[in-house]
Amino acid sequence: MSTLNTTAQSLRTKATDDQRGLPSFRVGKRTGEDAIAFMGDLSERLTNRVQISSDGLKSYIDAVEQAFGADVDYGQVVKFYDAEHTGPGRYSPPRVTGQEKTVIAGSPDQRHISTSLVERQNLTMRMQMRRFTRLTNGFSKKVENLKAAVSLHFAHYNFVRLHKSLRVTPAMAAGVSDRLWTLEELVEQTSR
Repeated sequence: MSTLNTTAQSLRTKATDDQRGLPSFRVGKRTGEDAIAFMGDLSERLTNRVQISSDGLKSYIDAVEQAFGADVDYGQVVKFYDAEHTGPGRYSPPRVTGQEKTVIAGSPDQRHISTSLVERQNLTMRMQMRRFTRLTNGFSKKVENLKAAVSLHFAHYNFVRLHKSLRVTPAMAAGVSDRLWTLEELVEQTSR
């Protein structure tokens, strides 16, 4: 499992590696208060011991401790980048020159201390929601609109959209739903 923040308002997501589901997300700032709220929500949604990986945001250390106590395997990944921009185009990311994995709590499997799943989820969000596409006018002017759009995206991702490698929705793979939802059902459930 991995955790990573994106920039903008800051969106924290949590992806599971076995079911591709997203049990928790939070739109907020990159603060300790939001990290604690996010990890608290995540811990309430999970019933078994998990492995969590995060980027190097220091507030995650306290947040994971408060939310999970000793019942977690937790590691952080800190990536190092070229000082000089080398990629094509003005906005391409700098080249990663290395990374450091650190065990923070428990006994996480070193091979699975990674933020790759959430980085992929962030790409999926940017491709499917224009408000996360860089350099566009599709951004949300009100945080309430951003939260609503993100909520719809994750509900659709978890309950309506078939995941190609699973051949079911993430909610079905996790046993949360026994069938594929229609768009009409999603709209009905979110309109209450």
